[in-house]
Amino acid sequence: MTQDESTSGPMQAPRDIPVDWEALEDAFENNAPEVHSYLHLATGDVLRVVDGVADPQMHARISIDPAYLRVEPVSSREQYRWMERFIPMVEDEELQKKLTQAIDGKGAFRRFKDVLMSYAADRERWFTFRSERLRIFMEAWLAAHALNPIQRVAWPADAKPEESSEPAAVETREQRRGRNAESLRKTLREIAESLGPRDLDNLVAFAEFIRARRVARSFTHHAAGGDAQGDDDSPASQEVPTAAREASGGDAE
Repeated sequence: MTQDESTSGPMQAPRDIPVDWEALEDAFENNAPEVHSYLHLATGDVLRVVDGVADPQMHARISIDPAYLRVEPVSSREQYRWMERFIPMVEDEELQKKLTQAIDGKGAFRRFKDVLMSYAADRERWFTFRSERLRIFMEAWLAAHALNPIQRVAWPADAKPEESSEPAAVETREQRRGRNAESLRKTLREIAESLGPRDLDNLVAFAEFIRARRVARSFTHHAAGGDAQGDDDSPASQEVPTAAREASGGDAE
């Protein structure tokens, strides 16, 4: 019996799961061939395994473990269609032309996002539009596997969840969120002090990109209703390499 057959089927009753929506959205968006994401069917956490980083034997164990379900990301072709559908919704004719030219040829995802960096309002509308499309895919995928998303339990500030038995090479979303935010801010300040005016402009633009993405996701999740919402932590809590790859369009190419 395959993993899919053991976790879904027409006769199976829906199974409640406290889905981490933000982490699941990242997994659905990231279709890089070296990245493999798994949903833990008990905790709702998403584990990300990267080829060349994680132990191949550990990866093999997770892939056949019935406690985990492999996340099937949205294809690059489908995400490209989202850009095509969004462009006619843009009211600025000049921006429409720029976006149409941007998606022509290799590197379309990166150029599309680069163009939107100069149009804050339309950039936020794009994030909202894309999040809505991802949400549709996620809900359909969960339903196909007889999974019923429920609200996640918020851990008190002085409480710690039980330690995972998984090796440290596989990092859960909750573990990533536990990193010291103040230490990261200090590091960012030190980096900023060493940069020149042009690099500072790029740093500020990227920070605005992250903030706009959070606003778009928060808006989409609240608009969809509060029963199945996850924690609303900032995307800045993600690993820096992942965030940088998303800003350049690497996830969907």
